Amino acid sequence: MATALVTGVTGFVGSRLAERLVKTGYDVYGLVRPCASRDLKVIEPFLDEMTILTGDVTSLHSVSNVLRNANPDLIFHLAALSPVRYSFEHPFQYQEANYIGTLNLTHSLMELADFKKRRLLVASTAEVYGIQTNQPFKEDLPLRPTSPYSVSKASMDMYLRMAARVFDLNCVVMRPANTYGRRREKGFIVEYLVTCMLAGQKVYVGAPNSVRDYIHVNDHVQAYMLAAEHESAQGHVFNFGSGVGISNRDLALLCSKILHSDAQNIVFGSYPPRYPMRPLISDQPYIVLDSTRAKEELGWRPKIRLEEGLQMVVDYWKAQPSHN
Repeated sequence: MATALVTGVTGFVGSRLAERLVKTGYDVYGLVRPCASRDLKVIEPFLDEMTILTGDVTSLHSVSNVLRNANPDLIFHLAALSPVRYSFEHPFQYQEANYIGTLNLTHSLMELADFKKRRLLVASTAEVYGIQTNQPFKEDLPLRPTSPYSVSKASMDMYLRMAARVFDLNCVVMRPANTYGRRREKGFIVEYLVTCMLAGQKVYVGAPNSVRDYIHVNDHVQAYMLAAEHESAQGHVFNFGSGVGISNRDLALLCSKILHSDAQNIVFGSYPPRYPMRPLISDQPYIVLDSTRAKEELGWRPKIRLEEGLQMVVDYWKAQPSHN
């Protein structure tokens, strides 16, 4: 039985990935931060079928201990600080968690015996591309990050590709599009739109003309599974997106249509009260990914269309006690 370690196991994608790994038959270890208030409810349904390890990715010593204890064949590194807007207020924390944390994991891995036979799969982001031309981005584009968050991810991304060439590190860099299908968080755009509309509240769409690419979390998890299983993925970077962009305006109107919500409650061109602001010059007007490489080399393609996935989100939140 292969052993898999998931960092960020209580996070949105990490928890769903861990669940999939458990069901697939992996011996799964999950890394959580050492804090008294940590919440394991998101992985509670399968908690007895995995092993929880406590550690801090910002500490090299801590990460080294975790890797020695888990002795994993596969490492899925998803631990990160992710809300882009907060990175402008906390740039140092984002670099430490996302960039330095990945370096700690990389070099701790290289201390293990036969490290070249172990695969490290790391979550980068479509945000690393920054502002490009308005056509789907390919992996060979120069990285032009426009936020402290995307700088931390671009730095990590570049370091891993260097390590693959120089140290023969067996790693795969994953650049996913915006992912939706959260079960607990309401702060990201799809879940924000759906939960506010369900509650009959006003919805604020601050950048209505910005275009984004969206994939459902099930397709995101499938991307990790395929990248882990294909030997040919070693040392490569992969985009994972639908290749189809939708503006924030049209996304909000589509959610309104699915929910039969009053579109008059949507406020375009304004952010919610007390919403953390980012410099306007940093706003990326277009992020859509070309996933040809993933389709050709891994056989990956998104199976859940946006409208179908949004209906799944609506059905989930409707079933929650707060909406009954």
